[in-house]
Amino acid sequence: MAKVICITNQKGGVGKTTTAVNLAYYLAKDRRAVLLVDLDPQGNATSGLGIPKLEMDTSMTEVMLGMAKLPQIIQETAFKKFDLAPTTPQLANAEVEMAGMKQKFAVLKRAIDEVREQYDYIIIDSPPSLSLLTVNAMIASDYLILPVQTEFYALEGVAQLLESMAMVRKAMNPNLQLLGVLATMYDKRTSLSVEVLAEVKKYFKDRVFRTTIPRNVRVAEAPSHGVPVGAYDKFSKGAKAYKEFAREVEERTEQA
Repeated sequence: MAKVICITNQKGGVGKTTTAVNLAYYLAKDRRAVLLVDLDPQGNATSGLGIPKLEMDTSMTEVMLGMAKLPQIIQETAFKKFDLAPTTPQLANAEVEMAGMKQKFAVLKRAIDEVREQYDYIIIDSPPSLSLLTVNAMIASDYLILPVQTEFYALEGVAQLLESMAMVRKAMNPNLQLLGVLATMYDKRTSLSVEVLAEVKKYFKDRVFRTTIPRNVRVAEAPSHGVPVGAYDKFSKGAKAYKEFAREVEERTEQA
């Protein structure tokens, strides 16, 4: 039975999609069967894996509207044991249509339940907002991972996100846990990064992952080549960091 992990932060530009793609990649490299669900209408996880999002007939849009089953849209990626449920920008319009649906908050959970036994991990890349799609992702998940950029205003909006998580736990998913907080775009040479990381650790304590993801050109370049950073330059600092992070995720999910 797959462990379902939602990567979420209502702030954009914190490395959410990059984290989802590279976590999925390294879990698959460790011989885990992985499905990455692209639930962000921007579709960056889809295009970042070399799949042309504007050329698809069916995607997560149709799944969320009940017009297709999740198994029908899943695609193999170029990497062993790593599948993708792709999306297109039309998912943004689907969210509006979903507002009038019955049981609109549990659409993704029902979809994922159909494939859960086929995978070890299912990673959900959620939108950078507290939207209906994000709530669906939280309800479908066992765990949340919160990427936090180590820059000014890093914790802005985090309290609201945690409040939403608490509401989801109380109303529909009592088993939802915060697996951890991941510091991204970290630069140990700057006092700001060091100070922000200290502030994050003070706020979240042992929920902060030991691994930090550094600012790294290779991490930024990899999506334009349609591959995770580990396939683009496995010796880069960014690739090594995400490999370590995936190990930590495995450790925490096995202990939970």
